[in-house]
Amino acid sequence: MTVVSIPPPRKTVKQEVISWAKAIGVALVIWIGLRSYLVEAFRIPSSSMENTLLVGDFLFVNKAAFGGELEIPLTGIHFGRLPAYATPRAGDVVVFRSVEDSTPNLNIVKRLIGGPGDTLEMRHDTVIRNGVALDEPYALRTGLAPVPEEEFRQRQMRAWQLPHYVGRDAAGYGPTTHDWGPIVVPADHYFAMGDNRDQSYDSRFWGFLPRPHIRGRPLFIYMSVATQPFRIRWNRLFRRPR
Repeated sequence: MTVVSIPPPRKTVKQEVISWAKAIGVALVIWIGLRSYLVEAFRIPSSSMENTLLVGDFLFVNKAAFGGELEIPLTGIHFGRLPAYATPRAGDVVVFRSVEDSTPNLNIVKRLIGGPGDTLEMRHDTVIRNGVALDEPYALRTGLAPVPEEEFRQRQMRAWQLPHYVGRDAAGYGPTTHDWGPIVVPADHYFAMGDNRDQSYDSRFWGFLPRPHIRGRPLFIYMSVATQPFRIRWNRLFRRPR
């Protein structure tokens, strides 16, 4: 007896489209979940963290450590934060969302210099935390022209720092990028600075970093590309920023 197999009916174009749409939709949901709650790729676009991180470094960022939150790409929508298993600490390199209204969805990487309750000041480029001058081997001072300190920038710095100022001469307080404070970091906030102190736009200008804005910390550099001349920096691969 001969058994004749009957081939399954061919899918219509509409069925094929629906099948592909479902597969892509499932993959997209998984991708959004992974990058929101576990690991996200991040590229270093500026020199503000040299020499710890260089322009052209590509990082994997641990999102789970500080409590990932669901992020809908291209919408700026963030919600559904999960509990963290670690607490940001002074000295940590972190990735965070910008606190400025003009760039609400910009991801930034800096180093935390102080946390809630810390008293911070800078004297002639030396950071002092709770009365102790910090040893900062990671800090780079190039001697190049710093982030512009136009008069309006200094007014901006004074305006946000003054309510947190605990020095003796509030009336005459005039902070600069090299000398400021003492100021006290409020609860649930941090003070962040770039390691390249002369080329970093950081908390000195825009103020304290709210804890909910901190998104994660770098795991390791998975690729590093220089452009002048073009080359791969093989010696930086798999390095963990510290």
